[in-house]
Formats: sequence, C-alpha cells, structure tokens
Amino acid sequence: AGKGKRNQGRNVLQNGRGPEQQERWLVIERKVYDISRFYRRHPGGARVISHYAGQDATDPFIAFHLDKTLVRKHMSPLLIGELAPDQPSVEPSKNKKLVEDFRELRANVEKMGLLNPNRTFFILHLCHILVLDVAAWLTIWYFGASTVPFLFSAVLLGTVQAQAGWLQHDFGHLSVFSKPKWNHWVHKFVIGHLKGAPASWWNHLHFQHHAKPNCFRKDPDVSMHPLFFALGKTLSVELGVQKKKFMPYNHQHKYFFIIGPPALVPLYFQWYIFYFVIQRKQWVDLAWMLSFYIRFFLTYLPLMGVKGILGLHLLVRFIESIWFVWITQMNHIPMHIDYDKNLDWFSTQLQATCNVHQSLFNDWFSGHLNFQIEHHLFPTMPRHNYWKVAPLVKSLCAKHGIEYQCKPLLTAFADIVHSLKDSGELWLDAYLHK
Repeated sequence: AGKGKRNQGRNVLQNGRGPEQQERWLVIERKVYDISRFYRRHPGGARVISHYAGQDATDPFIAFHLDKTLVRKHMSPLLIGELAPDQPSVEPSKNKKLVEDFRELRANVEKMGLLNPNRTFFILHLCHILVLDVAAWLTIWYFGASTVPFLFSAVLLGTVQAQAGWLQHDFGHLSVFSKPKWNHWVHKFVIGHLKGAPASWWNHLHFQHHAKPNCFRKDPDVSMHPLFFALGKTLSVELGVQKKKFMPYNHQHKYFFIIGPPALVPLYFQWYIFYFVIQRKQWVDLAWMLSFYIRFFLTYLPLMGVKGILGLHLLVRFIESIWFVWITQMNHIPMHIDYDKNLDWFSTQLQATCNVHQSLFNDWFSGHLNFQIEHHLFPTMPRHNYWKVAPLVKSLCAKHGIEYQCKPLLTAFADIVHSLKDSGELWLDAYLHK
C-alpha cells in the first residue's frame, strides 16, 4: 500500500499547480501525508507545500520548522500511511550518501548550538536602524530641506530601508526567538511599520524561493523569465528553440540597468503590495503598512510640504531598490536555473546559490546574505553564526565533489551582468539557428 501511495503521490501532481480537486500527497520521514485539503491552510503558504507534492519533503520540513513536535501533532490527521518496507527512504533522483551526510551535519549543527540566537546582536541591529531613522529626520529639521540635507537624509532613509529589510528577513525566518509566534509578531512590526510592506506577501514569496531556489515555475524570484529576461542556459536555449521573443534578450544585460535595480521597488513592489493585501484580505498587514505611511507623512510633511515628501519617498525607494536588487540577485542569477529536478536538499541549494567574501562591510551591507549558501541550507539559523558553519559546509562539498563558490563583492555584481549577457546570446543563437 505504501508503495502505491508513494507512486500515486508522485504522479498526481509534480508542480503543485492544478485544479483544486487534484490530490497532493508527500512523504516526510517515510510517512505519507495527504495535503489535498490542508495545503491552502498551510501557515507557510499553499504553494510552498504544494511544490513538494509527489516528493519526499523530509529535509525541507526539518529546515523550515522550529517546533517540530507541535507541527507533527497538526500533521497527524493528514497521515494516510507509510512507505512499504521494501521502498527506499531516498528517492532515485537524490544522492543517498549526501543526504545521510547532510543530515549528520544538521545534527552536529544543532548539538553545537548554532541554531541558537544571540538576541543582543538583533537588538543592536534594530537600535542602529532607529538611530539612522531619527538622524534622517533631524537632518531635515535642523538644516532644512535644501538640496544637500535633502539628499543626505534620503541616503540615511534608504539605508534604514535596506537594513530593516535584512532585519525583517531574520524574523521572517524565525531566527531570533525560540517561539514562532514571537518571530511572527515582531516580523509584522519591522516589515510593516518600519518598511511599509506586508509580512504575508513576503512569506508567500520567500518561502517558495527557499524551498525550490532557481526552479522555474516554483521559485517566484525567477518569474521574470521569460517576460523580461531569459535566465539560465537551459531555459534560454529552450526559449530560443521555441522561437519565443518577449524582449530583445540579447540586450538584456543592458536594459537590466533600467528595469532591474532602479525600478523593481518604486515601480512594481510599491503598488503590488497594496493589491496583494487587499485582494487576500490581509487587514492586519494593511494596518501595519498604513502605520508606516502615517508616521512618515506626519513627521516630514510639516518640514517639507507635499511635493517635498513625495520626492523624498520616491528617492528613498529608488535607493532601496538598487541596494536590494544587486544584493539579492548576486547569489542566484549567475547560478544554475532550470525546472525542478527533485534533487536532494544539499544539491538543490548549492547549485542555486553562491557566497561573497566575508568582511565587516560585506556582512553589514548584505545583511550576512554574503553567506547565502549557509543561509539556504539552514534557513532558521541566526545570521551571526553563518561563518561558524561555513567550514563544515565547505568540507562536505569537498567530500562529494560539489563546487563551493565564493567571490569578491564586485565580482558577484559583475557576474549578474555577465550571466545575463551569456544567456541572452544563447537564446539568440537558438532563436536564429535551431
């Protein structure tokens, strides 16, 4: 029975998208769960759990959840059986020895206490954000809204937005408190009141990205393919062979500088987040978002008027967008992008991520996302511990012949452009000659 259930779960749904009546089954620790009616109520989002329909989800289950005992209790009604004794615990598409070695590494990480946060670190990080926020207002209040103080204040506020983005990322990943609900509460405050964005929107997109990074149709972060960009060697050639041309992809490394870093936040995220919360009736998130705008307008409107405050807000979003896009894309766009191949957790993350050299500036500037590999392998690990686990990850990579990419910051930025140029040329060649 277990064998039949596993095969049916795999065959019923591969990509988590389809009519509601389609069944969604998955395997965790050899137990088979029917999530067909549960997936829409999944606290982490309906799509992220559906992406594992028909697959073994043991490692992502362990990676994403803090209180596994509590979660298993809620999973009990979904249990419909177990794999038959003759069925392997590791799917044929996965490296069994690597799966075992990574799980051993995970156990050692837990024993070493590397999943335990230093809350002083996060308190100090929050304090430095608040200090910068106050300094931006004092600059306008004391020096006026002339060009120099206006620009200086905008840079400070742009820094606030970027750094608050990294901090909300910590709470969103449950990296600060031992209780998930405490992380969720503070997450709403940081992303909602300090940034004006909804926690539900971030959860919806970001957990999918972590579950299936750089997997087309499963990772929202590569959803700009093919409408705006041709991403990855395989997908770009496929697009060319199909004679599809939504944009002049052979020039995408040029127009990236126009529609990428400067435009994403002010021209897209800025309006879409309101559509998202209203369409999904996320009224608590909307209230937190409005609290940001009310505070911003009340504090700056008396100092610079309506035109001044609108200009300041747009400039701040522009600065934030450039910062955000370069940092978040340097670890992923140059890496392997393809359809989901249902690889093991370690291989899935390593082929889609790379690191940037450690330094005090790089750590601060990127919110420790220069340790993207470690972050993806252990998404609930507090970021101040990434450097401690990095040597262990490197050792496991070396043992299994997996490349561990780490590069200088400027090289990582340049690789975004180079990879876009390469994939654009691959598309053009396939479009013209295949």
